[in-house]
Amino acid sequence: MPNFYGAPEITVSQLAEKLRNGDDVRVLDIREMDEIDRVYLDSPKVYIAPLSELAVHRLGRLPDEVRERSAEVVVMCHHGIRSAQVTMWLLAEGWENVTSLAGG
Repeated sequence: MPNFYGAPEITVSQLAEKLRNGDDVRVLDIREMDEIDRVYLDSPKVYIAPLSELAVHRLGRLPDEVRERSAEVVVMCHHGIRSAQVTMWLLAEGWENVTSLAGG
């Protein structure tokens, strides 16, 4: 279901279930390094690309693991605003299965 910004969303519980089930989902963490230092998600499915770096380097800053445009990608941030923006950007760039994590 789309959020206020028009980005499709997935809930935390839905993402947790996908990770528990071993689904091939990739989590793109776009928080800044100081945010990641406070709360680090230790999972081989989480790939870091701070929004400040994406803004400068665009698609060139995306981790290789999330470059496959047909891959299931969940974008996360701290509150859900930045993740919605990046989700919409990736959809506009041709990603087929990208969602924003509800609430960040």
